[in-house]
Amino acid sequence: MNDRAPRRQPSRPARPHRRPQKDPVRILAFEALRAVDERDAYANLVLPPLLRKAREGGGFDARDAALATELVYGTLRRQGTYDAIIASCVDRPLREVDPPVLDVLSLGAHQLLGTRIPAHAAVSASVELARVVLGDGRAKFVNAVLRKITAHDLDGWLERVAPPYEDDPEAHLAVVHSHPRWIVSALWDALGGGRAGIEDLLEADNERPEVTLVARPGRSTVEELMAAVGEDSGLPGRWSPYAVRLAEGGEPGALQAVGEGRAGVQDEGSQLVALALAHAPVDGPDARWLDGCAGPGGKAAMLGALAAQRGASLLASEKQPHRARLVERALAGNPGPYQVIAADGTRPPWRPESFDRVLVDVPCTGLGALRRRPEARWRRRPEDLDGFAPLQRGLLREALTAVRVGGVVGYATCSPHPAETRAVVEDVLKGRGGPAASAEWIDARPLMPGVPALGDGPDVQLWPHMHGTDAMYLALLRRTA
Repeated sequence: MNDRAPRRQPSRPARPHRRPQKDPVRILAFEALRAVDERDAYANLVLPPLLRKAREGGGFDARDAALATELVYGTLRRQGTYDAIIASCVDRPLREVDPPVLDVLSLGAHQLLGTRIPAHAAVSASVELARVVLGDGRAKFVNAVLRKITAHDLDGWLERVAPPYEDDPEAHLAVVHSHPRWIVSALWDALGGGRAGIEDLLEADNERPEVTLVARPGRSTVEELMAAVGEDSGLPGRWSPYAVRLAEGGEPGALQAVGEGRAGVQDEGSQLVALALAHAPVDGPDARWLDGCAGPGGKAAMLGALAAQRGASLLASEKQPHRARLVERALAGNPGPYQVIAADGTRPPWRPESFDRVLVDVPCTGLGALRRRPEARWRRRPEDLDGFAPLQRGLLREALTAVRVGGVVGYATCSPHPAETRAVVEDVLKGRGGPAASAEWIDARPLMPGVPALGDGPDVQLWPHMHGTDAMYLALLRRTA
């Protein structure tokens, strides 16, 4: 019998506690995603001040800003796809995963599946981020999930988590292209055609849009902007004679013409809408113009500049006072007469038949600008269409009342959904839901010279994948009685 006491195993030295390494780029991206989720903020409003603060603090350069921007926008654009992949790697429904944890996982998934960051670096950086913002316990969970995600590339995961196209085309496209199913269905209906067209559109929604400048007529020129940004960074607009595209993004606010309000940032589709209304033929005088939904001011600034060249005046009306202030800023320095007021376009303070040209760019779901506001696709619901419908019809009816006989109304919206576009115009012209002034369609297509694929008319629908613009809609109407 061996009665010796058992030998003790030599104890291992305790591992020293290591503080998590703070990565300012990923912490900033995480903070932006939390603001989008918690406050229903928009990334294009949240990110710039965060980047500015980081630069002012020092040690945060242009490459850091570019990576943070890619992480935020890439994660938001691909959120639906990444949710499906993450759901297959956790042992609980996604709704039971705390939102901050899900944000870290989504950021990690984007680095693994949507960037060229090496897998080991993406996992390591994400786990360190988790340790900083979530704690060690949750960091272990993040590590386990992300290691599962490294088993396949994006195409491999899509083969596993997306329903086959042949079984359910809309569900397949929703997962592969990261759009809610109802939006896939709505866009497909609006676009028509087969699989190729809708896939091109959904892919375009997930691409980073170019920054487009506008040289406001009579106040700046395309040549001035091209000289300011340089030939290597600037490209002429595709369709608008006042547009300059920034090939590498850049800092528009640093340009003198932009700082002075003689130029601005404005999508080419928005420019084309304002130009079409300004160039539509009117019967009789052409002295008083109205922008009835003027915020934040891009179209109002274009119309104000064009009106000034003809000796006409512009009244810019916006219901929300803070947006009216943005319109005032956009119009500041306009050479012609203008006035900015805060007023409700459905209960207007102006007299009927006061204007020769009227634009109403009505509030909508924003489904035409998902490239710029990717988080909007996850916030909108089909019932939102019913919420906007009375307002859209009311604004168009009042616009037709505000214009004189022989004058022109432009109805515009940044949505291709039929319920927000042609259906609104047809209902108002038929007098559904209330009386309306008599009006006739004007073919808008000739007023966008050189722009292809504008459809059968008389209204116009622009598309990201066809025109490189937001999906702007425009109907032009001449009042007849």
